Order: sequence, then structure tokens, then C-alpha cells
Amino acid sequence: MKVLKTSIDDFEEDMIHEAIEVLASGGVILYPTDTVYGLGANIFDNKAVRRVFDIKNRSYLKPLSVLVGDVDAIDLVAKVSLSQKETIKSHLPGPYTFILNRRKIVPRSVTGGLSNVGVRVPDCEIACRLASIFPITTTSANLSDDEVLSNPKEILEQLGCDVDLVIDVGKLDSKKPSSIIDLTGFNPKIIRK
Repeated sequence: MKVLKTSIDDFEEDMIHEAIEVLASGGVILYPTDTVYGLGANIFDNKAVRRVFDIKNRSYLKPLSVLVGDVDAIDLVAKVSLSQKETIKSHLPGPYTFILNRRKIVPRSVTGGLSNVGVRVPDCEIACRLASIFPITTTSANLSDDEVLSNPKEILEQLGCDVDLVIDVGKLDSKKPSSIIDLTGFNPKIIRK
């Protein structure tokens, strides 16, 4: 496991390239977002996605969310109406995950077999840059139903396993994951505040 220590606002371009190479070769990374640290894998690599589920001790039937590099890239993974797009653009980038109808390109292994997908564009340049080539998984880096921690060292101890790469920006201010808003119905529905 390689640990890259950096600042959340001032980081080297080489670090992003190295992390993307790890993701492209089937690796799993621990990375910062605007809320909590996340576990990332290339969504198109089923083996890497399964590792994320296994690391979290999470049921394969519980979906993972998808992180894309910017708001325009949401169209690649989800079907978005004009009204949904307006709602999304007024909140993203930011600490929100929007549930949308998934496009067939998103593997069912990521969504737990569901026809919907949670999509995120955090207000964190590192996270968005990691998803600039292909979408990645975004799920809080903790054991399922366990406490969400904000320090990479403590997170790794809780998970009890090695990921392939850690982007360590130190302790994050937040311990709360993103709010989840379902946009698949007639009116937006808050799933998690």
C-alpha cells in the first residue's frame, strides 16, 4: 500500500496521474471528498468493485454511488431530464448524492441490480480529478453500519485491510457523508440528510 500525503487544496498533478493508473489497473484507493474519505474503484472493473464491497463488509445488494468528474459527465451514467438537471446544477458540486435512472453503461454490480444510480460531484478537486477519465465508486470508507472516521490512519485500522493507494490530506472536518436526494419520482425525496 502506498500513501501519498498532500494538501486538499494544493496537490501535485503527478499524484492524480498515479492514482488514476492504480484505478485503471484494478486497484482500490482511499481518497478525500468534501464530506468524508471514500473508497474508489473503476466502476467498469467488476473485480475492483467487488473488492470495495468486501473491504466495507457490505452486501452486494446494497448499491454503491458513482462519482463523476463534473456535472456534465452525469449524462454519461444517468438519464437526466431538464428539471432534474436544474436541481442538480443548483446543488453540485457539493455534498449531495442524487438518485437517478441509470444508463445501461453502469454495471449492475455497482447498483446492486437496481435500475437507479446514485451520482456525486463533490466540491473537492482531488476527487473530481480522479474521475476525469472514467467514473469511480464513491462510498464512505468505513465498515458497513460502523462509525465513519475522518483520519486515514484510523480508517485503515477500522477496515483492517490494505487498499492499493491512499491519498492522505489529513483529518477531514466532516464525519457526515453526503445527503442523498432521490430525483426519480415526481418530487425530489430526501433519503438521507
